[in-house]
Amino acid sequence: MKYILVTGGVISGVGKGVIASSLGTLLRSCGIEVTSIKIDPYINIDAGTFSPYEHGEVYVLDDGSEVDLDLGNYERFLDVTLHCDNNITTGKIYKLVIEAERAVIPHITNAIMDWVQRVAQHPVRDNKTPEVCIVELGGTIGDIEGMPFVEAFRQFQFRVGRENFCVTHVSLVPSPSSTGEPKTKPTQASVKELRGFGLSPDLIVCRSEDRIGIEVKEKISNFCHVAPGQVICVHDLSSIYHVPLLMEEHGVIKFLNERLQLPKRDNDPKIDLQCWRRLARCSDKLHKKVTIALVGKYTKFKDSYHSVIKALEHAALEVGYKVKLNFIYSKLLEPATLTEAPSEYHKVWQLLCESDGVVVPGGFGSRGMEGKIIACRWCRENKKPFLGICLGLQAAVIEFARNVLDLKNANTTEIDPDTTNPLVIDMPEYHPGQMGGTMRLGKRKTIFKDEASIIKRLYDNPKSVDERHRHRYEVNPKYVTQLEKNGLRFVGVDESGQRMEILELQNHSYYVATQYHPEYLSRPMKPSPPFLGLILASVNCLKKYIAGNCRLLSRQMSDAFSDEEIEMSAKISILKLNGHDEHLQQQQQQQHPNGIIVNGAGNTSKAEVIAASNGNSNGVA
Repeated sequence: MKYILVTGGVISGVGKGVIASSLGTLLRSCGIEVTSIKIDPYINIDAGTFSPYEHGEVYVLDDGSEVDLDLGNYERFLDVTLHCDNNITTGKIYKLVIEAERAVIPHITNAIMDWVQRVAQHPVRDNKTPEVCIVELGGTIGDIEGMPFVEAFRQFQFRVGRENFCVTHVSLVPSPSSTGEPKTKPTQASVKELRGFGLSPDLIVCRSEDRIGIEVKEKISNFCHVAPGQVICVHDLSSIYHVPLLMEEHGVIKFLNERLQLPKRDNDPKIDLQCWRRLARCSDKLHKKVTIALVGKYTKFKDSYHSVIKALEHAALEVGYKVKLNFIYSKLLEPATLTEAPSEYHKVWQLLCESDGVVVPGGFGSRGMEGKIIACRWCRENKKPFLGICLGLQAAVIEFARNVLDLKNANTTEIDPDTTNPLVIDMPEYHPGQMGGTMRLGKRKTIFKDEASIIKRLYDNPKSVDERHRHRYEVNPKYVTQLEKNGLRFVGVDESGQRMEILELQNHSYYVATQYHPEYLSRPMKPSPPFLGLILASVNCLKKYIAGNCRLLSRQMSDAFSDEEIEMSAKISILKLNGHDEHLQQQQQQQHPNGIIVNGAGNTSKAEVIAASNGNSNGVA
């Protein structure tokens, strides 16, 4: 097993998560199986009770673990399924050591090292044992709360051997506006501090706003005691899809192969990275925009809805659009704001009205709930494409009950425990006295009960889907029949048939809500169907897509490449499958300079080849 430790310096939030994910992507392109571990040096057992304003969203894994949002980056980049133990916190380590006190485990550091070695062996994709484990240490070097972990890895490098351990240090290189000159001193100080703790970086990744010149790179190399080729400059890019490609251009794959003595594989990284090149190229070429309003409680801090934003971006890219997000604090939509802050009231309503579609994401508590309900009503009455998630579904149900069923005091018991019309109630398994880990969490099955459902078609007509949940409250089954008689259909339920999972409104362009969180399973090359439906409806393409008359990301491929190039891609894929590797290389070099490789063979019509290159069954209709 090989280990790559990713540390950060100068400031937090420097981009360690994206760098760690990009390293994993590069290794995957070489045919290496990769797993990831995120270390969060806080005393909490998990991230379940954190404030979204301070720490961003809580990301939920298949097994129901509530973890740091960086694990979402790992899953999206690497297309893996992580588990509870892939997130280490100080609280977990202390708990483990205290419980094992009588087993005479001598040190916190031993517990950390044992944990990393154990989790590194867990399969995270197709039951294959990982070969490389990438460990991201949260915070910055020098933080007092991270010291036990730094010391653990100082010892760990000797436990596993230098040839099996590599340190990547991510540091900020600021350029003050007063001088416009990149300053290397913060990075020098950060590396010096890291070395003082017994860890020497093998690779220094310099984060900067703009490109860094060769002279700055050489200066960092000289004062930080690493070769110039081991100083990688990653400036701000148009999209994160460019990051693995930029690092590959800097020779990171070659360095890791040599430094860690990785086994040689037949995989050509340049071929396996084509999907990322395609995503980056298509993302840069997009000119059309779709405007989506995100109506929520924590809109001041975008990371509070990180996975929702990524899911919208994935879906929009698939349709050929860039997303313009209007963040709307839901409380400002309420009538009281018109008196208290009229300018803010009119501003948020203007943002809502100019949006092509609306998302009401999950959340907790009473603040802003009425604003979410108002947004649901506006979307319903104005035929505006709408997607509600978790609390968004509950808000849609309450709004419908109030204004269509005329149950004026309809509410959720979370906000009004004494309401006479409890449309949303707490689940029997919920324990009000304990907040952490008491919700319905993790991947669970949702069964479709309506063959004509739009959302079922977007999922490609399965009998059921498995999605991740995070909620304490549910729709009251006593009101389901009354709601459905008036047009609010529950097209998806849990395995018991009693818990409502998906709703759709009849005679509406797209009014869908899910009790689960579809954003957690969205991937760059496989967008979440509920989000895809929202974007399609927002650009007036949903009916065409359902009817089979709409191509998705394949449109950008056909715009970017000629018919001859696409047909050559098909021929190359067939040659590759038939084992004509030598002829394949000649074709790539002489006739196909863009190096497009299509993962599929058979009928080589242009449309089907584009769909195959997209890796998406929805690519052609």
